[in-house]
Amino acid sequence: MTVPALAAALDLAAHPEGGWYRRTWTSTVTVDTPGGPRPSATAILYLLDDVSRWHRVRSAELWCRHSGSPIELRTGGVGSAPTDVEAHLLDADHPQLLVPAATWQTARLIGTDPALVTCVVSPGFDFADFELAGPSS
Repeated sequence: MTVPALAAALDLAAHPEGGWYRRTWTSTVTVDTPGGPRPSATAILYLLDDVSRWHRVRSAELWCRHSGSPIELRTGGVGSAPTDVEAHLLDADHPQLLVPAATWQTARLIGTDPALVTCVVSPGFDFADFELAGPSS
């Protein structure tokens, strides 16, 4: 696995869904959730350099695009697997996109340059609240 130069410069680690990440902020305020106490919000830097796997998070996730190629972010409902797929664009004219809680999502570059985004999750992200879709999705 080759680490992109920007991922190395920003000290990003490989993410299980694909791409590279580092948590940059965790709120000191906690909230009770069905999964247990969580920070009220968290943020990561995320570098997408190809396609992410279908996944979902129990919380809402706000994508904020900073630089690089535009991103097609597809959502696929809240069922047991992605369905009724909708495509959304993250680019200079549409730099933010909210993925509702428990919604399947995948992202792919529209271009060749890796895309740098911040993802803010509320209530805060915990890998216990993260689910990857099966390989057939």
